[in-house]
This record gives sequence, C-alpha cells and structure tokens, in this order.
Amino acid sequence: MTHTSRRGLLTLFAASAAALPLSGLVATPAQAAPPTPAPVDPFPGPAGLTSARSSVTLPPLDASYFAPVTLAAPLTATVLPGTPARTEVTSGGKRVAVLTRGARTVVLPGPTRTFTENKKPFVDDFARTLPDTSLPVGDRQYWGTSWGGGRWSALGPADTDYSVIPGTGTIALTTDYASRHATLRDDEITDVDVRTVARFDKVPTGQACSYALSFGYQDTHNHYRARLSFLTSGAVELRVEKEVADAVTQLTTAVTLATGVPAGTDWTIRVRRQGSRIQVKAWRSASAEPSAWAVDVTDATFAKGRVGLRALANQGCTNLPVKLHVSRFEVNAANWATPPSVTHGEWVRVLPEPFDGTWTPALEQTIRGWAGSTVPDVLAYAAMFLAGAPAVTSGAGPAKDKQVLGAAGYGYLDPQGYCYEGADFHEYMNVGWTFPDGAHTGPSSKQVGNLDCSGYTRMVYGYHMGVPMAAGADTSGTRIPRKSRDMVEYAPGVRVDRTGDGTTPPAAAQLQPGDLVLFNADSGDDNVTVTVDHVGIYLGKDAAGKRRFLSSRKTANGPTMSDLGGPSLLDGTGTYARKLHTVHRI
Repeated sequence: MTHTSRRGLLTLFAASAAALPLSGLVATPAQAAPPTPAPVDPFPGPAGLTSARSSVTLPPLDASYFAPVTLAAPLTATVLPGTPARTEVTSGGKRVAVLTRGARTVVLPGPTRTFTENKKPFVDDFARTLPDTSLPVGDRQYWGTSWGGGRWSALGPADTDYSVIPGTGTIALTTDYASRHATLRDDEITDVDVRTVARFDKVPTGQACSYALSFGYQDTHNHYRARLSFLTSGAVELRVEKEVADAVTQLTTAVTLATGVPAGTDWTIRVRRQGSRIQVKAWRSASAEPSAWAVDVTDATFAKGRVGLRALANQGCTNLPVKLHVSRFEVNAANWATPPSVTHGEWVRVLPEPFDGTWTPALEQTIRGWAGSTVPDVLAYAAMFLAGAPAVTSGAGPAKDKQVLGAAGYGYLDPQGYCYEGADFHEYMNVGWTFPDGAHTGPSSKQVGNLDCSGYTRMVYGYHMGVPMAAGADTSGTRIPRKSRDMVEYAPGVRVDRTGDGTTPPAAAQLQPGDLVLFNADSGDDNVTVTVDHVGIYLGKDAAGKRRFLSSRKTANGPTMSDLGGPSLLDGTGTYARKLHTVHRI
C-alpha cells in the first residue's frame, strides 16, 4: 500500500483534478446538475471480482465551478430563529455559511460529494474460547463474532454442538443426523470471493459426512452450497448445489478430488460468485491452490445472502459423533447489494475559536477563504478511516513518520474474541501524547491502527481539526474528554438536542453534518449508572432519506457508516435510532 505524506494528501484534496485517496476528487459547474460519478475501484479485490470498497466521489470540477463562488461584498449576516442560536451568512441572497453561537463548526455549501462504504475483507481464524461458561446459558455465544465480518448465527439441534478453542471452531455431528448451519449475519452480500479451511476428525463409517461453504444463504431451506463429501472409502467429492424450499438441485456433476484421504486432513473450499456466475474449487490445504476452477456454472436463483458453513452426517453413519474443525473463514472481496451512500454539498469547517455571535471583518475573511475550497474538512477526514482507505504518514510534529490516516480497526481481541475498547487517537499512531494540562499518555503497541468510538471522534476533531483534547475526564468545557460518557456533558461547543425522559430519542430538528451524536446503547462496557456509552459523527441523509452517521464500532471492527451488526441510522427501529441520547455541536 502506498504511503503518502499528510502535506501531500492535502495537496491532492485541494487540486481540482486530483484523485482522492478514497476516490476521484473532481467537480462540476455549480449551476448545472452534477452528473453521476463514474464508478471507481481504487482498491480492487482479487482479479476478476469488482469490489468497490469505500469511496468519496465528486463530479468533475472545472474553472466554471469557481465563478459562482466569487462572493459579493459585503456579506450579510442574519440571526436565525431557534435554539441554539445560529447566524446565516449570505451573498446575493444565497447562503454561504451557517455559524452556531458557542460552537466552532461551520457548515458551508460546496461541491456535491457522495460518501459510500462497501463490504470489507475479513478473516476469522477463531482466536477465542467459546462458549463463555461464566455467563448464563441463554447469554452464551457459541461461535461469537467474526472480527470485522459480523456475528455468527448457529442453527442446529443444540447450541452446544458449536464451540471454539483458540484456532478452531467446532461443529459436532451426532445421531440426530440433522444439518448444522453456521452463518454470518450479513444478508446483503452479492458478489463474493470466500474460502474456508476445515477437517473432520474421523473417516466416517457406514455413510458419508460432508461440509459445505454456503453462500446466497436465505435460510436453512434456501441457499447455495459448495459441498465436500467425505466417503467411507477415504475419497473426497465436490458437489455444487442449490436448495430451494428443501428441494436440492445439483448445479454440476460430482467431481472426485482425492482418494484415501486420512482423518484430520485440512481441505479448503473457495467460491467466487459474480452476478449469476458461480466458480468453485477445493483442494488439500497443504497443497498449492489449483490454478483452474473445478466448477464454473451460472445460476441466478439467489441474488444475495449470507455466507457460512453447513455440516451433515448422512443417515446411517455409524461412528458418530464426528466433529468438523474449522480453522479459517475468509472473505477476500465482497459487495453489498446496496452499499450505504450519502450525497450532499455540505462541508464542515472548524473555526479557531467558538463563534460568540458577533459578525466581524475577520470572520468574513475566514468565510471568504473557505468558499469553494476542497481542502479536507471534518467529513473528509472522518471518511479517511473507513475500510479501504490508504495509509498516510505525517511529515512533521509529534507523529512524524507515523500513520495518521488510513483504514482503522476498533481494538485488539479479548479471550472471547471481542474487541477491547481503549484505542485513542495517539495509540492509532503509536505515539505518546502530552495534553494541554501537562498529562502524558504513552503509546500502546496492541492498539496501533485502532480507534474506539471516542478515539475516532478525537482523531477527527482533535488531531486533524485542532480542537483541544483532555487526557481523561475534563469538566472545563474547553477540551474534548477521552470518553463518550464525559463528552455528553463537557465536550466544547453547544448542545443541539437531548432526550427529555431518557427513553424517547430527541427530534434533533437542527441536526447538521459534523454534529456529535451520543447514544445510550447499553453496550455493557460501562458502569450501569452511565447514560452514554457510544459517540459518532453525523454524516447526512442517505439515498433512502434516512439520517446516517459515522462511528467506530466493535462488530464492524472500526469506523463505519454501514449497517453490519445494526443500522448506523437515527431513523427507524434499530438500536441507535432508539437509543439516541444527545446531539452536540463542537
């Protein structure tokens, strides 16, 4: 991956014909309707599979765009009704900025941008121990969460048929002869390049056992699968099937891959699905991957669906229990059917000091300097930590030669495979940091490249936009505290809205891009008396008209605007829509 200096990145953002690290940065005349940006794939998946990843796109910018940005003199400042107090700045009757009294963030019109996030690659190597027997039976997770891939759903006669020890996820087949299904809760996957590595602990007797990589999975009765049958003779056969309402259709004839295979031999299955084309291969994991696909067919029954695993002992298998040991599940590239997408022309800038309500010549010069600028703003920086964003290193300062932008994770894993919180902005960069009050916090080698939800907010607003930060819980209202529970009361700026009864989400009628959205999401990470445990940055309305935000989340393993593990929306019935607590403007 190419490393670019921060100064070089700013130059790329500011140049009208340059390419953004996430996509192409171009614009169009302000008076014309912007054309649809051409698809861009700056981080392609494996050859042959288009995987758009995350992007920020602008339609083409040419000289004519900047002519309408030339502002008349003088600018007009008008106080708007409502709370908090806002001042609208216009030129020739057109809005050029909105300032909020007590806040540093300013919203200005600019070139229309589209923010998009797509499915990111991930690997689950089962580095955890589950179930956690310290929990009540109903709360135990039997395969837990795939790091960045979503939560596993295990369906079979008993939850206890599924367990994990470090390096191995196990499915036990018993004399009920029922299918076991383990799938990742992400129903929107279309094109995908996925593989898994697994082995049986016995050569079956009486009848065969099989394990399959499932895709386009709707439910246990409707899905595709690439299935390896382990015969009593030691032979291994590959079948590619679809199951529709329990009726199984073979998409190709069975292929014998090997004979005399001993128990405990790892086998890899790989599936690439693009549109209606399905390609499959399988091989002994200790051998080199075959160059050719064993199966290449077309079928369009299931356009999208989960990926996962299915295991089965045929009726008559006599040496049960037989255990399938899965050591790896890997998605190298994938697309969502409808990636979350937000399009608008609002840019979020940050003043050096909070606006005190007085319009001054100095403020006018600042606004004039921002008019038409494509220098990175709050939203651009926030997007530069999504999946697929390239690494960017700093050329100067305390973080010299350290990565300051680029795809981020959430945190390293605890023994049950869940991400620890605690990754602050400077830990992402692997540097120690001295704060304005003199407190010093050292780096953490375990958290390099990671940002928890408040660390992500501090990275964007603190490190990149220059708002002062505190080392911990700061009550001055002049520095961004370390945790969301303290941000809700003491982050610098002004409160836009808050829940009145603690249960009804605020209407947030004056919500604008760049606002902090704080949630009582009941994550279980904090003391039960704490009302707020998650924070994000409001991005704007998506293609469906729903209000969408960016935040760093455990299930998604890092910054996201997507719906993996729950919608990143302030509308609807999802956790975050129901649990919005406070809207705050820095």
